[in-house]
Amino acid sequence: MKRTGRSVLILVMALAIATGCGKKTEDTSGGSTGSAGTSGGASVMPATSPYDNGPRAGESPADEALARQGETLFKDKGCSACHGFGKRISCPDLNGVTMRRTQQWMEHQILHPEVMTKQDPIAHQLFAQYSLQMPNQGLTEAQAKAVIEFLKHKNHETAGAGK
Repeated sequence: MKRTGRSVLILVMALAIATGCGKKTEDTSGGSTGSAGTSGGASVMPATSPYDNGPRAGESPADEALARQGETLFKDKGCSACHGFGKRISCPDLNGVTMRRTQQWMEHQILHPEVMTKQDPIAHQLFAQYSLQMPNQGLTEAQAKAVIEFLKHKNHETAGAGK
């Protein structure tokens, strides 16, 4: 058991060193930037994911009826306790997330966050950066799609406002 604890400690220390010992860039992406652009010319490559290949979710227009359902779910499930739009609360800022992530990646993250943290490089990197595990809210696939439509709506609304 002590060996497992040491392994975790070593992993955490390695991640801290790799990300610039706490010199994180402000992440407003819902994705991790690591510490690209830190002094010394060294940069950490952003993680990639098999779920994040292809067109970005926000490249298609939002389904407004689903977006309204998604907004209700976002509020009812308490997502705003951790996530904001245009500001970081305790977890990634969701402003523009649909232009950085695919529909598939976001759906997997919403439906199976505990699996994604362990198996998906992007989710793993986000967990390392924010030190918080997104809770599994028990949403159905249809509900997850509605939340994503809400995120698309918010992201299009923000982009239209010149932000």
